[in-house]
Amino acid sequence: MMTHRLIEFFKSKLVGEKPLTSLDRRAAKHWVKQRLAHIFPELRNDPVALEKAYRDLSLEPRPGAGEGGATLFEINLPRKF
Repeated sequence: MMTHRLIEFFKSKLVGEKPLTSLDRRAAKHWVKQRLAHIFPELRNDPVALEKAYRDLSLEPRPGAGEGGATLFEINLPRKF
């Protein structure tokens, strides 16, 4: 019984993480927008500006590289020259 659980553990680690479900993506986007609205109060009553800020920061989840390929949520700041 113990060896079976150990084998299943190693199999699950070799496969990597499961991709995000659409529900997980929506929950992450909602949480990020809440934090943006908290940090920038001027965005609280302006859903268009809040969505633009979310898109400008490029906060969409991306598949990671390397072992397991865990999903990444990285901030890409826009370059303004």
